[in-house]
Amino acid sequence: MENVLVRPPGILKLVAHEVRWNLLHLLARSDYRVHDVVEKLKLPQNLVSYHLKHLRLGQLVTERRSSADERSVFYSLDLERLQMHYLAAGETLHPAMTATVTTPLSQSVNGNQASLRVLFLCTENSARSQIAEALLRHLSHGTVEAFSAGSIPAEQIHPLARRCMEEHGIDISQQYPKHFEMFREQHFDAIVTVCDRVIESCPTFPGDPERIHWSFLDPASVQGTEAERMHAFEQTSLQLCTRIRFLLTLLARKRSTREQ
Repeated sequence: MENVLVRPPGILKLVAHEVRWNLLHLLARSDYRVHDVVEKLKLPQNLVSYHLKHLRLGQLVTERRSSADERSVFYSLDLERLQMHYLAAGETLHPAMTATVTTPLSQSVNGNQASLRVLFLCTENSARSQIAEALLRHLSHGTVEAFSAGSIPAEQIHPLARRCMEEHGIDISQQYPKHFEMFREQHFDAIVTVCDRVIESCPTFPGDPERIHWSFLDPASVQGTEAERMHAFEQTSLQLCTRIRFLLTLLARKRSTREQ
């Protein structure tokens, strides 16, 4: 049979560039603004912007204007899209390349990882961070200790946040808004900010835990009918669910590395 030259999948060329690979490596763990990336990678701003543009055109990276400062833009990696294209590229070589990794990501952590602790922070601790806390506890089957707090906690959890979780079979009636000062001296494996405004006021924690930022619009700020507002909460919960599934993989890898 005559050999026919096959062009490699575009995704491989897109991610193979050293700068773009390092951008993806950063965004795989947290959302960042351009100046954050420039500071971390020690690269010229125009070079960072150029390669971010290519990643956006390739639909691997999305952008969202900061709710704290509209002059700033947060860049996020679409992990699900990257996973889909990356695995599809491997399968073009041989189906066996993805036979064991195309199964759904594990949504649980082994019992010996019960001491893993994650704190979600936002401003009012009434919606996004409360939903994230509940989802992490649920998806890890309780083997990861999840907490949430805010810089200016509200008096109560937003009723649509409660309703949204109830529709997913998750009861958050025992959760309540808290100030992050009550966790100040506690150890965490990761601190995840889900609100652009809380980044600047985020305190330090013992052990220098990993800092992760997820730039989410506050669903409570959405105006419209009750159905439209509820839709905003549902979309937030779905996006948080995706992020948390990948976070669980990172947490499991971190614990495995410690135990080696």
